[in-house]
Amino acid sequence: MSRFERFFRAAASLDVDKNDLKRYSDFVDGKLYDLLLVAQAAAKANDRDIVELWDLPITKGLQESIHRFRRLDEEIELKPILEQLAAHPLLDRAPSEETEARYPEIIGGLSLALAETFKIMYPDVKNPQTKHWEGATAIFDLLL
Repeated sequence: MSRFERFFRAAASLDVDKNDLKRYSDFVDGKLYDLLLVAQAAAKANDRDIVELWDLPITKGLQESIHRFRRLDEEIELKPILEQLAAHPLLDRAPSEETEARYPEIIGGLSLALAETFKIMYPDVKNPQTKHWEGATAIFDLLL
């Protein structure tokens, strides 16, 4: 079983497969881009060329998910994989090293929140299908 599969099983008792990996990767890319887009606007509004960590619109709920991810990641060690997914899109403002270094944990927090969203929206689902991914993703699109 891959770390990706172990993570979703540990986070929300979900069984994911290779098809889900593509959906997950698209989700992570899209949400990281959304966060960076807002952060870039904040940096620009403050006349800075660099996106600082505090520019990222990290909500209380996402911060709590990041903390829960850190505890869960001690067992699963997903962070090295998330570092590969954390390639940021090119924007007008470059992230600071500190900001960039936090991407894996931010992605981890988003991932944990996604897994928990599946369980809240679809409590009986064990293996999320396309309609479940679309529903969960739509919630994040509304909020992030």
